[in-house]
Amino acid sequence: MRILIVEDEFTSRKLLTALLADFGECDTASDGVECIEIFKKAFDEGNPYDLVCMDIMMPNKDGHQALKEMRAHEQALGIPPSEEVKVIMVTALNDPKTVVKAYYKGGAAAYLPKPIEVEGLHAILRDLALID
Repeated sequence: MRILIVEDEFTSRKLLTALLADFGECDTASDGVECIEIFKKAFDEGNPYDLVCMDIMMPNKDGHQALKEMRAHEQALGIPPSEEVKVIMVTALNDPKTVVKAYYKGGAAAYLPKPIEVEGLHAILRDLALID
């Protein structure tokens, strides 16, 4: 599995990388702008990501904006919704409006609250059929 971790906080980025490294190759981005560049480059190289774990609150371009651009790029490439990259939105905000925006308006596959719990992350990965 190819994984992109998008997180502006260094410690959280390192934690997610450590938790996901056993499941595949992990790349990282520190904000939404860098995320979009890396995401598009992966398609250009013919090696798109299977999973993106993305923080919602980031500088330059937040997770909602980045997710919207990712979905627009996939749509422009003719990728059907069933084959879109699985996106887990990660945030310290426990705000129902944020969750609804990520799921229903943004096309996120799941939502993971901080602090990140290993079992919760693994349960989401199983639900998304990314791990056994």
